[in-house]
Amino acid sequence: MNGLAEALAADGFAFARSAAMHALFGPMEDWQAFAASWNDLGLDTYMADGGRYRKRRHAAFGARAGEPTHRKPAQPHFQSRDYNPLNGGIARWFDPVLPEVGAGPAMTTILTTCRDLFERLAPTRDWHVEVHQFRIEARSGQAGRPTPEGMHRDGVDFVLVLLIGRRNIHRRNVDQHDGRS
Repeated sequence: MNGLAEALAADGFAFARSAAMHALFGPMEDWQAFAASWNDLGLDTYMADGGRYRKRRHAAFGARAGEPTHRKPAQPHFQSRDYNPLNGGIARWFDPVLPEVGAGPAMTTILTTCRDLFERLAPTRDWHVEVHQFRIEARSGQAGRPTPEGMHRDGVDFVLVLLIGRRNIHRRNVDQHDGRS
């Protein structure tokens, strides 16, 4: 965890490979079910470009040092247009993260680990955490769309983007940061 904290403090970001993240999180007995939960996401109907290529679930959590994370009541995701000019400016309600996923060992471990990591950089005592499960679906003959979509900032102090899986992708330039093809 020290290496990630140092990279975040020095560079403002850190890239970690799968093996490093698995080592950081440790074993999670529900990992397969956690990963499979991305197969049951609702359509994101808020895409300002009219697209129907993103599926999503959302939940909010609270986290305090030394205490278990807790799920907050359902709430919309909101970003101002200053932070997200494409899809900001409205309260976006998404299907909720399923209770068994939000309370499961994988999510609990990820949230606790991130709280512990981010507290090394900003000793916040009361964290508001938003969790977004999302999937971009590309179709044959159409370009895949990135996420997050469009140029924007999230307006938050810290973000973890955790890639759960890649399937049926064209690998050109996917691994350009380490030279693999």
